[in-house]
Amino acid sequence: MKLQFFKYQGTGNDFVILDNREGKFPKTNTQLVAHLCDRRFGIGADGLILLENDDTADFKMVYYNADGEEGTMCGNGGRCLVAFAHFLGIVDRETTFNAVDGLHYAEVEGDTVNLKMVDVEEVHEKPAYSFLDTGSPHHVQLVKDLSHFDVHKEGKKLRYGLYGQAGSNINFVEQEDSETFQVRTYERGVEDETFSCGTGVTAVALAMHTAGKTKANQVYIHTLGGDLSISFEQHNGGYTNIFLKGPAKQVYQGEIEC
Repeated sequence: MKLQFFKYQGTGNDFVILDNREGKFPKTNTQLVAHLCDRRFGIGADGLILLENDDTADFKMVYYNADGEEGTMCGNGGRCLVAFAHFLGIVDRETTFNAVDGLHYAEVEGDTVNLKMVDVEEVHEKPAYSFLDTGSPHHVQLVKDLSHFDVHKEGKKLRYGLYGQAGSNINFVEQEDSETFQVRTYERGVEDETFSCGTGVTAVALAMHTAGKTKANQVYIHTLGGDLSISFEQHNGGYTNIFLKGPAKQVYQGEIEC
């Protein structure tokens, strides 16, 4: 089988994207998905995304983790898929699409995509960390000297030790100023640190606001792969009108024999 693919990245979080509007991709073949995401024997990516037809929106997003299993919402992946839909001419400057966590609205301006995330009803504050779901589950923990922190070792320890096999994504955070934070993330499904995580930085922004580390309604995040901004409104103990904004770019396209 020969597949045409497109490679996209959003702040270094990279994805293999396939146009599956004709429904030809074997969606239950986890080994194929894992092979395509493999950085040595396949194309290489943090995840694979299918763009499909949808009856109630412009298109549908189906997201797979690099291990081949279908995943929960991916913020940077969603932004990259919007950029891909724009490239295909499916959408212009505004769009709505369906994902595993429901309907999303997004805006495209050049290489920048501003994606509306799902509302967050509650941030669970613990003595040493926070936990919340922004379309995917996230652990948020402040640390010192983040640039020298062993994200893989400590992230893996928490991902399995605290959250079991189902797991959580683990975000380590260092504050720069009243509205700016550095973030490094260990992602479940990838089982390693990624250059950026969209639902992760969203979780960090809301957790830091809940904890009183920032009073701003727009927070700026530095990741290994680049910069993102998150805007939001507080509502009934939770958050609404949450937007994740940043670059989403096509890296290359090609064909691969499978």
